[in-house]
Amino acid sequence: MTIQNQRTISVGLGEWGFRNLPMRRHFEIARQFDCKWLEFGIGGDQVGRLPEFPDAGQIAQYRALNEEFGIATPFCCIENDFTLAESSAHEEVLEKCRRQLVAAAECGATHVRLFAGFTPAAEVTPEIWSRMVKAFEIMDSQCAGLGLTIAIETHGGIRFNDDGSATHINSVTTDPDCLRRLMEELPPRVGFNFDPGNIKAVRPDDPDCCLSIINERINYCHMKDWTRQGDGWLAVAIGDDELDYAPLFERMSFSGVYLIEYEPLHDCEDGIRRSLDYLERIAAEQDSLSFQR
Repeated sequence: MTIQNQRTISVGLGEWGFRNLPMRRHFEIARQFDCKWLEFGIGGDQVGRLPEFPDAGQIAQYRALNEEFGIATPFCCIENDFTLAESSAHEEVLEKCRRQLVAAAECGATHVRLFAGFTPAAEVTPEIWSRMVKAFEIMDSQCAGLGLTIAIETHGGIRFNDDGSATHINSVTTDPDCLRRLMEELPPRVGFNFDPGNIKAVRPDDPDCCLSIINERINYCHMKDWTRQGDGWLAVAIGDDELDYAPLFERMSFSGVYLIEYEPLHDCEDGIRRSLDYLERIAAEQDSLSFQR
């Protein structure tokens, strides 16, 4: 029997939990879970990412992994902060991003994850805000010529506590009023990487996770959760804590690949497995929803 209005969601693997693993191992794990989509990163001084400015040979080696494993990697993460107070530091970030966008395109990316910044929303002055919006205008113009689309991640600032937990600080991409302004002021091609787990860690009493504000501009998605520890949060798999993804899936208009972003390093593969098991449970409970890798 065919179920009317059934929605099939494509699932891939995010890269942050692989940050301490050699790049080849990312592909091996993706193949182990029969995942056909994988995210990769450039810069940030992580073992599991391409260098800050990869050369032609390094890019060729990376593209060879795509071919060998038959796994698509259209999603690229770049580290940046466009809310820095010093204009000279801001210009340095812009120049770094310009070069890394070219590398992302040469690696075969179609979507690039950028941050707006991690300055607390309350401390973003009109000058900083204007620079941030202008930066995205510059980045979007370059991306249009490279065949890339920008996805701004919903991500607060993070301060790590003595017990290993993280305190999440409200930023312009976790604050509802700021998100509304961004929707109005950003170039129309610029979208959002919706990470409801990150918003939960800033706004735990908001089950909407700001979805209703940015739904029409979501072009990328990370799936994770956080659980309370002391005064902060620990990253966990979806299904490990109370964030209910089922109603979010029902309401999201995004039709691309949803990426499992399991962050802890000590049990990476088990965390991915738990995440996939959670998605299977959701599908079993809702006949209108299914997942494919």
